[in-house]
Amino acid sequence: MITRGRIATIACWLAVVPVAAWAALRLAGLERGPLVQAVAFTPYVAAAALAPVVLALALRRRAPAVVAALAALALVAAVAPRAVRDDRPEVAGPVLRLLTANLLKGRADPARLVELVRAHRVDVLTVQEFTPEAAAELDRLGLATLLPYRALNPEVGTTGSGLYARHPLSGTGWRRNEGFSFTQAYATVAVPGAPPLRVESAHPAAPYAVDVVPDWWTDLRAQPPATPRGGLSILAGDFNATLDHAPLRDLIDTGYVDAADAAGAGLSGTWGPYDGDRIPPVTIDHVLVDRRIAVRAVSVHAVPGSDHRAVLAELRLPAG
Repeated sequence: MITRGRIATIACWLAVVPVAAWAALRLAGLERGPLVQAVAFTPYVAAAALAPVVLALALRRRAPAVVAALAALALVAAVAPRAVRDDRPEVAGPVLRLLTANLLKGRADPARLVELVRAHRVDVLTVQEFTPEAAAELDRLGLATLLPYRALNPEVGTTGSGLYARHPLSGTGWRRNEGFSFTQAYATVAVPGAPPLRVESAHPAAPYAVDVVPDWWTDLRAQPPATPRGGLSILAGDFNATLDHAPLRDLIDTGYVDAADAAGAGLSGTWGPYDGDRIPPVTIDHVLVDRRIAVRAVSVHAVPGSDHRAVLAELRLPAG
């Protein structure tokens, strides 16, 4: 006969084990297959991780309480720093405002995008899922005057990419990812008073199903690493990955900083709900900046017609 105490112990472990397994998965970077999608929701699991601790303490079950507390601490330690501002490094160069937006097959409201560029005095704009129709409409609405320099590859559907700038560009071009054939426009921006700055509009494959997860891994691993002993670089766009995904953390570790994380805005959701599904927002759009660049502020902005929110980063570059 199962006693009441035994039932309480079993209930505690049933609540604790999933959280502990999630913590181990996240810390070890073991996401594979369907777990890639699941890991994106780690901040929500971290927020709920205290519940098993409270349950185990209330039922006076020491071992489950200890395991639950350790798992909760691990998850909170992984997630909480995104809400804490980091003011490093101290630099004295010019301010650069960069906006990135996924246009959802060109359906995003072009007037809203131009309004954001004008209102926030954006210096560089990167766009994904960029179509010929979107390119024409943006110019008709005045983007050609606001950001006259560009490296564009508009394509029908989801594969197009673009980069607009207030300052002259050199080394312009685009490359095509192996996974979903998404393209990534790039250029070196000549910001007055700063060293040359390479910017690329990032768009790796989306892990929307188990059979395309290998494409996601391939595209993220093919992103250009930072060059801490070379020129300054920024990757900005729809990475289809959060800071809880190992390949994105590996990319950042080459010498980047996630701007939202540095600004204390790293928990702001940028995607979802999608297509009417009740998917909690997750943060898959990022501005990755060279660690020598200071982040002053980051904010996200709704763009009607797109399931992504635009990310605006205000940066200060080293003096050049």
